[in-house]
Amino acid sequence: MKLLLTLFSFFFVISLHADVKYSQFVDAQIGVVQEMNEDNVTQEQIENLLKEQSSMYEILLDKVMSGKKSYIDKMNFFDTEVFSLKKIIAVNERAGNTYAVLRDEVQIQSYLVVRAQLVLIRDVLNALDEPTIEEFDKKVHEYVAINNKKIEEIYTHNYEDMLQVDSDSKTLHDAQKNIREFYILKDVNNDMVNYLYKFENKMYRLNKYSTFHLISFAIFINSNNLVIAMNTVLEDYNLSVIKLIIIFVLILLIYVFRKIVYVALQNYVLRIDSLKKYSEQILVVLKKPIEISILVINLNMMMYVYNNFSSIETVSRYFNILYGVLLTYMIYKVINTVATIKLVDVSSDEAKMKNDLINVGIKVVNFTIILIGVLVMLYFAGVDLTAVLSGLGIGGIAVAFAAKDTISNFFGTISILVSDVFSQGDWVEINTHDGVVVEIGLRVTTIRTFDNALIAIPNGTFANADVKNWSKRTLGRRIKMSIGVKYDSKVENLQKALVDIKEMLEHHPDIASKDTVHAHRRSKMTKLVSKDDLEGVKKTLFVNLDEFAGSSINILVYCFSKSVVWGEWLNTKEDVMFKIMEILEKNSLEFAFPSLSIYKEN
Repeated sequence: MKLLLTLFSFFFVISLHADVKYSQFVDAQIGVVQEMNEDNVTQEQIENLLKEQSSMYEILLDKVMSGKKSYIDKMNFFDTEVFSLKKIIAVNERAGNTYAVLRDEVQIQSYLVVRAQLVLIRDVLNALDEPTIEEFDKKVHEYVAINNKKIEEIYTHNYEDMLQVDSDSKTLHDAQKNIREFYILKDVNNDMVNYLYKFENKMYRLNKYSTFHLISFAIFINSNNLVIAMNTVLEDYNLSVIKLIIIFVLILLIYVFRKIVYVALQNYVLRIDSLKKYSEQILVVLKKPIEISILVINLNMMMYVYNNFSSIETVSRYFNILYGVLLTYMIYKVINTVATIKLVDVSSDEAKMKNDLINVGIKVVNFTIILIGVLVMLYFAGVDLTAVLSGLGIGGIAVAFAAKDTISNFFGTISILVSDVFSQGDWVEINTHDGVVVEIGLRVTTIRTFDNALIAIPNGTFANADVKNWSKRTLGRRIKMSIGVKYDSKVENLQKALVDIKEMLEHHPDIASKDTVHAHRRSKMTKLVSKDDLEGVKKTLFVNLDEFAGSSINILVYCFSKSVVWGEWLNTKEDVMFKIMEILEKNSLEFAFPSLSIYKEN
């Protein structure tokens, strides 16, 4: 029985070793290393063998990357072979065939070395799907470290002594052959790791070509001798012919895409009825930002291709921030363009408060856009917005104390708009300032004085100051004058003059009187106030002797022009004065002037 088991073991091993192939590539590498280790090999031969080895790795790389999944699925990890050899070792141990046990043990160790290599290759190929080259590089280092550890554990067995044994035993010769092969496999493993690092970027790049279905084209181009020579130079700059071709095609495509997008946008926007009024201006203001955006996208894609179809985290972060800036700018320009066109449509005869609300509303919207844009940019910059926003609650108190004047001015703005104290274009007096309101802003109100100076007054000031608004009147701008006549005037002439002046004013087309008809703008009110006082309507008219002054008898003329416009008021006042002069002349009354009478004492 023992003899039968020995014979079975012998014939099985013969059949197993007659055609032992780890793989065509590994067997070829073993052959190359054996030739390099020969005693009579020359330096020139070693250089040629190294070139042959590099070429073999290049060919294997292209072959593997052309069908990565298929290559992984077909990997043979020699489980069957190892299992069979362990059975045979058990038989030979019982039979006492020491050399046969040694031969098969070494063969198992060789299978384990090749298996470690295959596991390394499998893990590296799977890691090619990592989103960035940096993460892939990190994985490669991890898997190489694992491989080195496994190889160290395998090569703890020392078979060097058996190589010195001299015997005619064929089994021993087979064992010694396996031992030499076992030690050569360690060199093969080291070479594989070195080439793995050497081709790391190329592997990642070829995997991306495979993802975009460009692997066949890339391999075809790279097989050209001229391309190989160019790549030798370009690889020092992390470039290749394929990269340059792809970058050129991207530039061309994005240039064409830019034209197509702009034309499509133009046609689409022009067809929207609600935007017809704004479309042309919107397209004008968007043209430059769109071109810049497409240029930035082009640069981003070029960087992506240059970095072996992998994003650089820092660079991507800057590009994302730039995209946020451009998007915020485009939204800002569109809203302000629409607002500018819309403001032209607002009639100056309408309630001026509408203009103020629009102006402040635009500023609030712009501030909101910028705030959201800043938050988006902070997010892309890697800032934790949750921490920032939660910190605002605590920091808001400190900010409120530090910016109390700003907050006061903001609420002053709300107070002005809500209370309707004054509006854009009103003539107001506040403290020592007198002029026309130019704009009510979020922080300050600007006033143009009558000597053409521009004054900016904080809105918080209006809450604690007296504001006189000369524009809040719809009928009646006061005309008040004191007319002095001489003391030698006759009473009947004075009485007649007073009646004539009053009649003249009552019948004057530009002077308001009790018979003047005025239609109130607000027919219904939810508050008990005088409509005349609320809207600024004055029809008071007085013509009376006022006083006996030092040099004259003064007549008080007190009335209101119908127009509140300064220029029209001046014309009305001038006409009234001329008519008063005519009345005084008609009634034999003369204007008095300051005089001094000197009496000489006897």
